[in-house]
Amino acid sequence: MTTQRPSILHLDSRALKVLAHPLRSRLLVALRTGGPSTATALAETLKTNTGATSYHLRKLASVGLVEETDQGRGRERWWRAATEMHTWTEHDVAGDRDGQAATDWLRRQYLQWFVDRYQEWLDAQREWPLEWRDVAGSSDYSLRLSPARLAAFEAEFQAMFERYREAHPENSGDEEIVHIYLYAFPFVPSPR
Repeated sequence: MTTQRPSILHLDSRALKVLAHPLRSRLLVALRTGGPSTATALAETLKTNTGATSYHLRKLASVGLVEETDQGRGRERWWRAATEMHTWTEHDVAGDRDGQAATDWLRRQYLQWFVDRYQEWLDAQREWPLEWRDVAGSSDYSLRLSPARLAAFEAEFQAMFERYREAHPENSGDEEIVHIYLYAFPFVPSPR
């Protein structure tokens, strides 16, 4: 049995500007990782107020990042992430200073989330079985690539990722959600 391909939303400049907000980006992460929820429950989880949460969920919905479910009763509204992933390119914001600022903020925010998650792993790793500690690590590689070859590398990485998303027929019950990050960028020498 195979799993479905992830649903991906390609963000335009307007959507990027909506997402580049601390609470909105946290709301989207909470819905993607925790599943559908109400504004009240999200406000409690994220230590904010329900009014702000409701407002920012509607802003995210206006660009297709979240949507209402049919679970609510009366005035209770349930929300879910509309897609599993989102993407964009720098072409999407070329010439739009606010869009460029939004992508800069989002990339830095995502880097900080990675650092935070990895530090949490480092703090907790001794409590995990040795077989996990042996394979859960980090590596860095340097390659000499053109933009075209980097695009090809990333396409191959995405294809490999998709193969591993497939349900494994011999799942022994020891599988965990594993975060995998890819940061690919030209080496910029430090000023001396």
